[in-house]
Amino acid sequence: MSFLIRVQVPDRPGVLGAVASALGELGADILGVDVVERSSEAAVDDLVVELPPGRLPDVLITAAESVDGVRVDAVRPYAGVLDTHRELELVEEIAAEPGKGLELFAEGVPRIIRSGWAMIFGHRAGGVEHLAASTSAPEIDHLRLPWLPLGRATILDADDSWVPETWRELGTELAASPIGKSDRVLLAGRPGGPLFRTSEVARLAHLAGIVAVVLDE
Repeated sequence: MSFLIRVQVPDRPGVLGAVASALGELGADILGVDVVERSSEAAVDDLVVELPPGRLPDVLITAAESVDGVRVDAVRPYAGVLDTHRELELVEEIAAEPGKGLELFAEGVPRIIRSGWAMIFGHRAGGVEHLAASTSAPEIDHLRLPWLPLGRATILDADDSWVPETWRELGTELAASPIGKSDRVLLAGRPGGPLFRTSEVARLAHLAGIVAVVLDE
């Protein structure tokens, strides 16, 4: 089974290699690595790791944190692969079928920012309109979004009163971005974490802006 493990590693030569070696000693196979955020002191990396049968994901945390200075933010099951070219592929899909653009965007976002799901909403005089959702999105009858209209992409407070109780119970981290205009937004959820990083939200905002241009929104 494959897992996505997010690690914070100090900016020292060889640290990520040491993490890879520690995971390899478990028999884990690293399928991909993606740099989420980097500063002069540390980096945040996502690793997709395949564990051999019978191994529990907790061993990934123990192995990674056995390397000095390394901290694991989260480990969760992962069905996809890391691919930094997915943005371009998604934009090409939307340009080819603009009539299904919002549906394609909602379906594609979780693969790109590695969220659990995504939904798109519009703000109307009568309230919130549900426009599209990924197949993995939770079913909802009604959702109040007091932060609409939304001026810029942002990380949302997952404990706010508007958040459904079931989302809170799952520890769902939330981020949102306008799609071309403030009254149309994409909401992304990551059940169980980890927290959305500023760089991830910036990546989402950039992609939403491109999609809005393609759809002429």
